[in-house]
Amino acid sequence: MKITTKGQVTIPQRFRSKHGLLPNTEVEFLSTESGVTIRPKRRGDDGIADRLEAARGSATARLSTEEIMRLTRDDS
Repeated sequence: MKITTKGQVTIPQRFRSKHGLLPNTEVEFLSTESGVTIRPKRRGDDGIADRLEAARGSATARLSTEEIMRLTRDDS
């Protein structure tokens, strides 16, 4: 199977049937260590879990929980 010059690929019928990939089904692509995974987009899934996972460990400030809570409270 080849990717076209427009970046398109045909998903074989056996995979579309097995995984419920009907016409007009929205899908999402996930980058994994072993390659790319395609799956039907879950209803109501705005991708927040994936964005949070991607952000995990990216903080540069070393604050304690109490310091963070103090910053988020409106103590004025």
